Amino acid sequence: MDILKAIRKRRSARGYLDKTIPEQVLGRVLEAARLAPTAANKQPFKLVLVTDKRTKSKLVEVSKNQRFIAEAPIVIVGCAFPEESYQNIGGTHTSEEIDISIVFDHLMLQAAEEGLGTCWIGAFDEQQVKAILNISSNVRVVGLTPLGYPSEKEFKPGKHLNRKPLREIVLYEKYKETT
Repeated sequence: MDILKAIRKRRSARGYLDKTIPEQVLGRVLEAARLAPTAANKQPFKLVLVTDKRTKSKLVEVSKNQRFIAEAPIVIVGCAFPEESYQNIGGTHTSEEIDISIVFDHLMLQAAEEGLGTCWIGAFDEQQVKAILNISSNVRVVGLTPLGYPSEKEFKPGKHLNRKPLREIVLYEKYKETT
């Protein structure tokens, strides 16, 4: 098992091929999401898989017109249940955003392993997404991701690995400003 290989392989795809995802491949991606840890293992989430072209186009409109979203065969919408989430993380907040983030991370890493592209979409109008998908007012839409085979012209290798070195992001024992 080489987790770092999947991490290095994963990048945000902003272009997708018109190619169906085999059921077994989609099953493994969704199984990775299902197995993601959540606070107190409450699993206070659901994933809405959108494949209808008109619905995907509507999602594009309420997601800052990021047209590549509709190119993917599937758009996954991460829905969280605040009332079912762990209610007291550190005495300051509930777990729904963290839970969906972990679920999406697992999903995206398995997608990368399968040769699929994803892109975390955080720029969207939550109320409009809820209206399009008939999502209840007590449910939070935390994120969206297209899921599909990335187009080569849009899937630029290497750029995502341009990260700060560890010495600039890891501190030992106490926080201190770095120069």
